[in-house]
This record gives sequence, structure tokens and C-alpha cells, in this order.
Amino acid sequence: MIYERVARPVLFRIGGGDAEAAHERTLAALAVLAKRPRLVAAARRFAGPESPTTVFGVRFPNVVGVAAGLDKNGVALPAWSALGFGFVEVGTVTRHAQPGNPAPRLFRLPASQGVINRMGFNNDGAEALARRLAAWGPHTAPGRSGLSPAPGRSGPSPAPGRSSLWPVPLGISLGKSKVTPLEDAVEDYVASLRTLHSYADYVAVNVSSPNTPGLRSLQDRGQLGALLAALRREGDALAGHGRPSVPLLVKIAPDLTEPAIAEVLDVCTEHGVAGVIATNTTLSRDGATGAHAGEAGGLSGRPLTARALEVVRFIAGETGGRLPIIGVGGILCADDAHRMLDAGASLVQLYTGLLYRGPGLVRQINTSVARRSRRTILEEA
Repeated sequence: MIYERVARPVLFRIGGGDAEAAHERTLAALAVLAKRPRLVAAARRFAGPESPTTVFGVRFPNVVGVAAGLDKNGVALPAWSALGFGFVEVGTVTRHAQPGNPAPRLFRLPASQGVINRMGFNNDGAEALARRLAAWGPHTAPGRSGLSPAPGRSGPSPAPGRSSLWPVPLGISLGKSKVTPLEDAVEDYVASLRTLHSYADYVAVNVSSPNTPGLRSLQDRGQLGALLAALRREGDALAGHGRPSVPLLVKIAPDLTEPAIAEVLDVCTEHGVAGVIATNTTLSRDGATGAHAGEAGGLSGRPLTARALEVVRFIAGETGGRLPIIGVGGILCADDAHRMLDAGASLVQLYTGLLYRGPGLVRQINTSVARRSRRTILEEA
């Protein structure tokens, strides 16, 4: 409540209302916090209870994660766990560094609690992210085993002798570089995986952003199958004999029809994908109001709540609950998170909800999930 009454109005006025400027200021502040281990440790004590769960072989301290896009370049990793998040997904990162689309490219829709972005995968590139992750120190999250670098992997090794400051699982979202032609997309993704695999508890394959020309065509059966086959081969080779390959997840668009989603799921099953992330932002403008509602880009937030829930429910039904789902899209309160989990998601992620509700939303969800878990245990006893 304090965030909504005091902090949010200040953030919304930064840079004359420039949403991207406010985001960068917030991220810079979190990056400062991230470099102060005592403050991080103190903040964790107030982050809410944990409700550990294991999904696709990775142990998560709680179900609430940071969605891709909030910390593209991994500059504030320890700060996210200090706010109570149970995992962090960095990126979307591309093989080549790129500036993204021209500004302005991020727009708030306060009346409908939404955001439109056309960022265009602005990021420092895979090699730069690998160096930054190495500088944070060896990753000690209670995630998958065998996270030490595989022989022959490219990229820097984790700095020796340092304890990790980001003790929650890390997902890395991979996308296609804008300069890379679609016919060369497979090698582009594989190169990023080769650089970053040893730092990841899971890798998300982003083929659903609406802001990179042609990217969504990679959701088609033939192209998606070729991409996933190549990533699986590379992941297995990088893992080496007797070591677990990093779990691959596919992030899908909410604008796909149910038959198209079913086809994506068939391809995922065929290639041993560990899970799906549902959903990315939408091109629909249903429920979007305000001066910027007509801006080009992907819409997130409250207008996406119902559709994201429909997609998660469909995936869970189509797969019989056998394919883990990370639910994301329009989660702005604890009830939204519970509905997503009840629909079949194993984990949830926040992006726009954090903008409108602040870090207290993370604690609310964690507290509510822990309370419900305790109640379920008592009822079953």
C-alpha cells in the first residue's frame, strides 16, 4: 500500500513520465543493493515464508519468479532474492549485443494496469552476460546438480573462491539476434547456449516476442523442431557423459490458436522439452485503455490475465499435467497467482504486477501460498 501511494507516483514521474527511464533508475538502485551482502541478507529476513518445490529437476525455494525483461543483463541478481523471489530469469539475451528498437519503446497504461513494450531484445550480448555471471561468483542455488563448467565450454569460468550472492535458481532466456537472418537462427541460439549453459538452471527459448521481425514464425512445427533438436544436441554435448543437460523450456505467445498451441506442445514433447512458459506479451488490445493503448508492441498486465490463464489451463489439459508450466501474464495479486497455479502452473513469474503493486506483491503471494500449503497438509493429515 505504501508503494502504491508513495513510491509508485514518484517512479511514474521520473523522466517526465518516461517508463524506461524509471525502469533503469529502479534497476540501478537494485544493482547497488545487490553489491551489499549484509543488506541483501537483512532484506531476505522480511521476504516472506518459503514453500520449496521441485520442477523439471530444479529445486525452487518458492514459486514466484522474476520474468525475463526485468533484469536483461543480470546486473542485480542478489537483489531479486532479497525481495523474496524464488528464481530469476535474465534476458532475453541474444548472441550479439544490440540496442533494441528506437525509443520511446515502453509505455504504461495505468487505467487498465497494463504495459506495452517494443524493446526489441536490447541487451549486452551473450558473452557480456557470461562475464557478468562469472563475476558474481560460483552459483550455489539449490537447483540442478552438476552446474560446474563442462569441459570445452566457451566463455569465462566462475571466479574462484567466492560464494554466490544469488542463491536461487537462474533461468536464461535466449532470443534471436536481429542481425541474424531467420535461416541462420538455429546457429544463433546454439551459440548463445554454448556461451551461457553452465550458468543456467534452465534455459528458456524465446520464439514468441512480437518485437523481433519474423521471430514468431519459429513457433511453426518445422522451424521449432529444427531449433529444439539442435539445442538438445548441443546441451547434451556440453553436459558431457553422466552430467545433466540443462532443462530447455519454450516460451509461447498468447495469440496462438488452441490447435497451434497443441502443435507446439507436440513438438516440445517430441524433443524432450522440460516445460513451457505461458505466456509472452500479446498483440491484442482487448482491455487496453489510455493514451498509449494504440502503441505498437506487446501488451502485458491486467488485460492479459484472462488469456494467460486460458492458455495455461489448455496446456495443462492437453498434456495431462505432464509438462510443467511457468505461468506469467497479468498476475497483480495473490488471488491471480493462485488461479494460475490452480489452472496447472507449477511456478509463476511477475513483471507488470511488480510495477503496479511493488515488492510487497512478492511477499503477499509467498505468504498466501505457504498458508494454503499448510492448510492442505493439515486437511490431509
